[in-house]
Amino acid sequence: MRMKTSRNISKVLGACAVIAALAGSAWAQGPAKYGEPDKAKTAAQIAAEKEAESAYRRSLGNIPEQKSTDPWGTVRSDNAPAKAAAAPKPKAKSPDAKSADTKTGAAARQ
Repeated sequence: MRMKTSRNISKVLGACAVIAALAGSAWAQGPAKYGEPDKAKTAAQIAAEKEAESAYRRSLGNIPEQKSTDPWGTVRSDNAPAKAAAAPKPKAKSPDAKSADTKTGAAARQ
């Protein structure tokens, strides 16, 4: 009986150690603080942000206009003819019709 109790205690302590290790990293992240007002920016910071924004917009104007890409363009020609309607398949001939097709002479003309 004593052996089972010590095993149970060691299992519980092991589980507590694992939980503490996992909870420690979550606790280190700290609670999220929503709704805090932003700190006031200095005039220099505001001017730097405006300059960075205008530089970004100017750089977008330097990008050349890209034409649309067609990955199958080299395989497919632009002036390919439209596909013709599929011709109906001939019906399977019966054995009697086959023997009639092989007749020659006057019997085939009738």
